[in-house]
Amino acid sequence: MGSLSSRVLRPPGRSRAQQEPGSGAGGSARRPETGGDAAGHGFCYCPGSRKRKRSSGALCYCHPESETDEDEEEGNEQQRLLNTPRRKKLKSTSKYIYQTLFLNGENSDIKICALGEEWSLHKIYLCQSGYFSSMFSGSWKESSMNIIELEIPDQNIDVEALQVAFGSLYRDDVLIKPSRVIAILAAACMLQLDGLIQQCGETMKETINVKTVCGYYTSAGTYGLDSVKKKCLEWLLNNLMTHQNVELFKELSINVMKLLIGSSNLFVMQVEMDVYTALKKWMFLQLVPSWNGSLKQLLTETDVWFSKRKKDFEGMTFLETEQGKPFVSVFRHLRLQYIISDLASARIIEQDCLIPSGWLSSVYKQQWLAMLRAEQDNEVGPQEINKEELEGNSMRCGRKLAKDGEYCWRWTGFNFGFDLLVTYTNRYIIFKRNTLNQPCSGSVSLQPRRSIAFSIYRNNSWKKILEKSFLTLDLAMISII
Repeated sequence: MGSLSSRVLRPPGRSRAQQEPGSGAGGSARRPETGGDAAGHGFCYCPGSRKRKRSSGALCYCHPESETDEDEEEGNEQQRLLNTPRRKKLKSTSKYIYQTLFLNGENSDIKICALGEEWSLHKIYLCQSGYFSSMFSGSWKESSMNIIELEIPDQNIDVEALQVAFGSLYRDDVLIKPSRVIAILAAACMLQLDGLIQQCGETMKETINVKTVCGYYTSAGTYGLDSVKKKCLEWLLNNLMTHQNVELFKELSINVMKLLIGSSNLFVMQVEMDVYTALKKWMFLQLVPSWNGSLKQLLTETDVWFSKRKKDFEGMTFLETEQGKPFVSVFRHLRLQYIISDLASARIIEQDCLIPSGWLSSVYKQQWLAMLRAEQDNEVGPQEINKEELEGNSMRCGRKLAKDGEYCWRWTGFNFGFDLLVTYTNRYIIFKRNTLNQPCSGSVSLQPRRSIAFSIYRNNSWKKILEKSFLTLDLAMISII
């Protein structure tokens, strides 16, 4: 579209300078043209508006007092400017102190020597450290010395960490890189710098991931940061099965893995057989830490490695050998009753020859008797919730729902003929017992009543939704809030 313009239509013969009819008291006055254009004299927008654009020497003929008003406005504006504070960023005291006293070492009254370096510092600042405060206030010989040699027994401490630790005494804030946080924490603990220790802890909590979690967990235990240690353990419980990683498996110690596998809060994806498979890969990497293949190759390489050593077992399973005994305490936490209930999984367990046959025999017997009780003794399942028993012996299984929608699945394995269908829809989880109205690969029990106890968690935060319910012939619905 082109530009828009407007003009006033006047009767023919009327000059532009001639006054319009009715332009007396109620109209607007127009200054006679004197040869200059409008831009030379400015414009006046008088009715209802205080905005006027005036060039030098121009006057408003509508309001003779306008020049006085503008002078007053200009004076008010000047007064406002005089009373408005102006900000100019000056060098802060903290930065000045850090630069002048710490980096430049001006007026230093003590030298600290460690790891082949020396720092020109000030006792009054060093006394913020519990380590130096005790040194200078007691009867130690160092209290009167001007040069102090520090012994550094902790191998995690380096020159850069000491630089940050000493520098924190001269400034308000410290930037800590996650890659440096363990060394800085070690230095802060040695020098008893509580503020810096706390900041290291917060940095660690905020940066836990697959690459840092093991180092953070070990360091938190070494330096007494229980909250960081707890946070790392929670991350491992939530992510071990879903974020499997070659380097992570190499770093996880036997003691940590025992805690994880033995916990009822371990997020299992999908069933207990997947826990066994993860343990098998982890054990291989503990035994062969030099292996550097990809995660996709890991299971195949693991199976090949253990298969080649079967002939050396001499009738024993791997966990019964000297090489396998250190891992027994971890594998003991497997819930084997939910592995052998699936034929394919039972065959793999038998072929691998990792689990002692005595373990498997007792589980086979236990499950056989449980099935007989369910079929012939009219056992209907749990009648009350025993929290300890539920957490220690229940089937651990999980499913990842990428987005809200409708999902339906069943867990694999023979569960005494009780085929349980699980449906998620409209923020409801529905447990439904299949009594031949849905296709099923195995037999289905037609007993009229069966109770089950279950706990439901959601998200990786493991927020518990429900811990008890009894499912009979029909179905149970649980709302996810």
